[in-house]
Amino acid sequence: MEQFLKEQIKITLSGDREINYFVKLYNNQFVIRWLKELKNIISSNLVLEKNYCFIGFADTKRNLSFLCKELNLAITQINQFNNSGKWQKANLKSYKIEKFFEPTDFMYSETLPIGKAVDGDESKTPGCRLKHDACNKLHRYFEDLQGQAWNLSEYYHVSDDKTKYAIRQLNNLCHEIEGWVNAYRKSKFEPEWMRPSQITTFLHAPRKELLDNDYDLFVENRYNRELGGVYLHWSQIGKTLYEVWRDHDESVGDSGITHQKLYSGEFDVEWGQTITDKHEFKKTELQNFQKWLKENGYNWNDKKLALGYIKLGQVDLQKSFNTENFLDIYKTLVDNLNIAQIEIFDSKQNVKNSYPYTLDNDNYKKLQLDLLKKGYNHNAK
Repeated sequence: MEQFLKEQIKITLSGDREINYFVKLYNNQFVIRWLKELKNIISSNLVLEKNYCFIGFADTKRNLSFLCKELNLAITQINQFNNSGKWQKANLKSYKIEKFFEPTDFMYSETLPIGKAVDGDESKTPGCRLKHDACNKLHRYFEDLQGQAWNLSEYYHVSDDKTKYAIRQLNNLCHEIEGWVNAYRKSKFEPEWMRPSQITTFLHAPRKELLDNDYDLFVENRYNRELGGVYLHWSQIGKTLYEVWRDHDESVGDSGITHQKLYSGEFDVEWGQTITDKHEFKKTELQNFQKWLKENGYNWNDKKLALGYIKLGQVDLQKSFNTENFLDIYKTLVDNLNIAQIEIFDSKQNVKNSYPYTLDNDNYKKLQLDLLKKGYNHNAK
């Protein structure tokens, strides 16, 4: 069997200029099934969620101040709907978010010492570090209001379109804030280790259950992330065990922890430097994670815990960028962070769709909300 499928993905980005990059897909039964789902998404003209697509890029106008303003607009919409009494009329409890957020809630001051942990002690270099508590609190608001992918909450069903959009924004902005803060800190002292990525998601993408053999692919790759690697998207609500451990979110509880059991045709692209368990710091991190798992009654070797990422394929970096250097690729991407078209092609046929709206449109929120309505209605009871 050949390593790669004949079919490839071509993604067109736009911004200062138009660029294309090409993805080679692994030839295995899971990727073949996953690709069928992506083709269905593209053919069905589902809405690409551009307001949560590129994260971990420190040099864009979507900085922490901008993201906090967007977050507070979403909270205002949720509170206004709560005040209308429509949730209470549906026999739901009042759900008002009392907290409005500002940059200092998410990031320690950059006037403090910035750098690597000193002898393992991060408190000695707190400058620009992420404040996990605010992110954990924000994520729990989202989980309460939207529920699980397979069991959406009554709050979400009763909400109007603007409030559904706002609820989704809690999650999108939480992850975008996490990515920006971590990237901004790295940009101050080791920019070559920023962790930019592309999260390619579509509103109401159909989900399928993973088969037993699919879980072997989590074990095969574990937590390796390669520059240009294409990985299966996390298409559920809740936190993985790795995220609970990483975010120090011990209060999440068993009900907030989910092990991946669903997949869609969505995907993520790693645009950061390659990190594998061959790196000493990654090896140490995974040893600490395994110790935490054991202390909490989990087995690292239980494949159904989905501990890792399924790798679907690899961007052909030389063909796409004429380089495999991270910072050179980053500089090419950072001014072109808009997906304009996705195409799946081989020698016989192709499937493609264009996504013409951008976040640079003055009325992009109204434009996006209008595009999202069909998906919201599709999901209504």
